[in-house]
Amino acid sequence: MPAPERIPSRRLTDDGLITLLGEGRLTVLGQVRGASNAVLYCSVAHEGEEAHCVYKPVAGEQPLWDFPDGTLAQREVAAYEVSEVTGWGLVPPTVLRDGPYGRGMCQLWIEAAPQDEDAPGLLALVEDEEPGEGWKPVAVAEVGEGKTALLVHADDPRLRRLAVLDAVINNGDRKGGHLLPAPDGRLYGIDHGVTFHADDKLRTLLWGWAGEPLPAEAVEVLDRLAAEMEPGAALVTRLAELITAAEIEALRARVAALRGTGLHREPSGEWPAIPWPPV
Repeated sequence: MPAPERIPSRRLTDDGLITLLGEGRLTVLGQVRGASNAVLYCSVAHEGEEAHCVYKPVAGEQPLWDFPDGTLAQREVAAYEVSEVTGWGLVPPTVLRDGPYGRGMCQLWIEAAPQDEDAPGLLALVEDEEPGEGWKPVAVAEVGEGKTALLVHADDPRLRRLAVLDAVINNGDRKGGHLLPAPDGRLYGIDHGVTFHADDKLRTLLWGWAGEPLPAEAVEVLDRLAAEMEPGAALVTRLAELITAAEIEALRARVAALRGTGLHREPSGEWPAIPWPPV
């Protein structure tokens, strides 16, 4: 039987997609290889609608020394919840549900747009000491045989929004492979299992704006998040089902710190700033 197409955004609302993901019948079609945890490629069908999705069962999570066992799926859902409050829609619709292999995270599959060989990408290695126009420097990288190159990312407002979101949710693993530009021009971030730790864990390739003033839209989003982080607010009630009270308090503190400085986060120096491998 042929695999169903991904639901176009015009056919289902976000609430409709959440219903489809949360209540639909999951059918495993294959496994995404190369991931550190079990990642299953599935179809999901409900009341005549179908889509592709990713299902990550809790039973397939590998233990981590710094995150409680069996909590990564919940953190993925929490990242979606926070992203939705920003209004930026940076995380695909994501739910926590039962599936063929037990409880797990289920997220809408995003088919990345094919890379145009003549168009610049989001990340690059350049031989120059300074990035060209439209690029932001990240770090000097070793490229073999004693040679180095400058790792850069695009000076793209979509990436800048994602850098702010990562600072808020304390993303410990923002790799290049976790950036999905969609055919409609939107940019999605995926793989948010190592987020919301109470300690500073921010590791990302999106350091190009470090120390620069936050754009006006980011300030407005942070103000909105601060209001939604008040005790008893709907977001806090939802997050309490997914992460700990200490992690919610740390989230609240990170939002307050960003609002207080008005600047993009800089590396702390106490934790590796760049994820490995970076892609």
